[in-house]
Amino acid sequence: MPATPLSKILYTAEAVVEGGRAGHGRTSDGRLDLQLSVPEDMGGQGGPGTNPEQLFAIGYAACFQSALLGVAQGRHLDANDSQITARVGIGPTGHGGFGLQVALDLHAPHLSPAEAADLMTRADERCPYSNATRGNIEVTLTVEGTAIEQIAA
Repeated sequence: MPATPLSKILYTAEAVVEGGRAGHGRTSDGRLDLQLSVPEDMGGQGGPGTNPEQLFAIGYAACFQSALLGVAQGRHLDANDSQITARVGIGPTGHGGFGLQVALDLHAPHLSPAEAADLMTRADERCPYSNATRGNIEVTLTVEGTAIEQIAA
């Protein structure tokens, strides 16, 4: 299925990286400037820097929670004090390359499990990161560690 073109670009982020996973990255506006390090689990030296998977986890969690908060507001549900925990795994695909998998878990103290599961489903339909990854990587959605499919059943 071909990609759907955007009708309008609202914002473009630009970043430059030198040295790959063990290098340095910065955004063109200077708001983000950081050292990158390869985790020991991936054969690297560890080090003080972050890595692409951590950056992706933060980006996906922030975007997903914004989508969830928007859906909650539209449905007059209280998603205040909620948190999204994103776990991004990387590993070999078995075909010579590497792939990612993502798990998103919602903690929402003011929502019932059913309300939270419904919000997760609706946020997944709205979030640009979810739309970009759908069909490309495995994404698991949970509420307090329970799969949303189990909650809905």
